[in-house]
Amino acid sequence: MDMRNNPEILFKNHLKMYVLLKDRIIFESELEKQSVEYYCDVENQPLLGNHIRYFIKDKDQKEIDNILIKNKIIAETEAIQTSDYRDGKKVIKMQIKIGGIVLIIMILILIVENLSK
Repeated sequence: MDMRNNPEILFKNHLKMYVLLKDRIIFESELEKQSVEYYCDVENQPLLGNHIRYFIKDKDQKEIDNILIKNKIIAETEAIQTSDYRDGKKVIKMQIKIGGIVLIIMILILIVENLSK
């Protein structure tokens, strides 16, 4: 049975989970390895930015938790929305590096101007 396209899940007790697009391949691969049935209609996704919505049976919650923890995947539900803080850290580090480079260039320009006078 195709674990991915099982719309029967929609008619059973299920949970909706949103996974970042960058984690999609790892998440789906782990679901397949664990034989967890899920439904994901890629064409009909809500407008939540870069998330993919999955429908998963309630009974598989423990397996899902293990997959998320083991693979460091940030997921959210409709009630609990989170962000990937690791991406935020990367942006801040990049901003600090760029700011440092600009500061060094400005100091060098001032030194060169003072030496040429």
